[in-house]
Amino acid sequence: MTTKKEVRRVTQEMTARLHALGVPVLPSDSPEDVVSIIEAIEVFETAVEDAGGDLMVDEPPRGSRPQPDRPDLVLPARADGEPANLYRERLERAAELIAE
Repeated sequence: MTTKKEVRRVTQEMTARLHALGVPVLPSDSPEDVVSIIEAIEVFETAVEDAGGDLMVDEPPRGSRPQPDRPDLVLPARADGEPANLYRERLERAAELIAE
């Protein structure tokens, strides 16, 4: 059985991963929201790699302006206040476009 403490710890780890990617986590995001965003990012990253993209090359250093060779391979930014489900849907669409 998963305890609240374990859920909180895993959510904090995932939140740190998202912050490292420059993706904000909103106070209104549930642990399930955080997981769904992580999963959508993983799908996006797989699509980038399958398309021959290099995640380290196409993502700019945090705080700098992106100048990628292929802008479609850059992780879409989460808009201010954007609900998790809408951001997840945008990530999924972006991954589908890359795969086409």
